Amino acid sequence: MLETVLNFFQEEIPFMATIRVSDLIDIAILAFLIYHIFWFMRKTSSGRVLKGIMVLILTMWLASAIQLTATSWLLNRVVEWGILVLVILFQPEIRRALERMGSGKLTSVFSSQRPASPHDLESAIRQTVEAYTDLSRDKVGALMVFERGDLLDDVIKTGTPLDCSVTGELLKNLFWNKAPLHDGAVIVREGRIVGAGCMLPLSSNVNLSRDLGMRHRAGIGMSEHSDAVVVIVSEETGSISAATGGMLKRHLAPETLERLLRNELLSEQEEVDRGTPLSGLLSGLLPRRKEGED
Repeated sequence: MLETVLNFFQEEIPFMATIRVSDLIDIAILAFLIYHIFWFMRKTSSGRVLKGIMVLILTMWLASAIQLTATSWLLNRVVEWGILVLVILFQPEIRRALERMGSGKLTSVFSSQRPASPHDLESAIRQTVEAYTDLSRDKVGALMVFERGDLLDDVIKTGTPLDCSVTGELLKNLFWNKAPLHDGAVIVREGRIVGAGCMLPLSSNVNLSRDLGMRHRAGIGMSEHSDAVVVIVSEETGSISAATGGMLKRHLAPETLERLLRNELLSEQEEVDRGTPLSGLLSGLLPRRKEGED
């Protein structure tokens, strides 16, 4: 079949006669690898580094085009050390990929995550809002992270891995002040709980209000280091807050929390479902618009 197609094009388009079957296979392999490398970087925080590399390459091209001698010399010196820098920056991702290859899970090296079901997300949002309403009333502290594009595997490793549906009763049990996992964060991926008791990075923002405790600072820090949506209940006041993109929205009513989660999680999922994988990849590489503080 392939030979027939090639013969047809070779007869109709002269230069096609120089293309061999091995050339097409070679191009297909490279296209597959490049696509999945971009997709893999899109699904991790390394995507930010990729955008920085693209900016550097564009700057080098512009400097060469308009003959900026000093700038070109400096950028060339940076590129000389670029491979070593990339190995250091991507060390966790490279190690994870090599471990999967060594364990025989070659197909999982570039495998993408299963798309979240809208039904699972809707159920998770509804159960979260119900649980947070009760936790807020009883002034029980809570910290939940809804994973989106950036994978949080390293964060999940700091706690107890789980694989269960999001239910209001389970959340209230996990955050009960005498439960062993109540101090950490619950991680939700694709509408399911995948980790509990997880440690989050604290925010480095020195301008945060002094009345914010460690739970809020951890939630803001997580939203600074990833595109996750973090929802918090204050143990002191019972107020509900949400952090996205390093910005905190405080004193949310349950209805407002539900609307925010639907806008941040379901709207994005609908866009991914409507678009192609490549459009989702490109949109993920572009910076997100940040909401203003309340």
